[in-house]
Amino acid sequence: MQLPRWRYPVVCDTDSGSVVYDNYEGHWGDQSHLDKLLQSYATEKCKLEARRQGHTVTEQTLSDGSIKLTVCVGE
Repeated sequence: MQLPRWRYPVVCDTDSGSVVYDNYEGHWGDQSHLDKLLQSYATEKCKLEARRQGHTVTEQTLSDGSIKLTVCVGE
């Protein structure tokens, strides 16, 4: 996966869940782009797992860029 303005791609092994990359301590790519990718993946995985268990999920992007998920557990 090629991140914006990264010199080399990020490699994701979907079977193991591992992510391999080299940004040469920020010289070959901005860490914030990788952080955003990992945050998006974690958000989607949490929503998927909650919905599989029959729960509803709401998502809210906060002013600092973080994401707040609310899982409503039914009775």
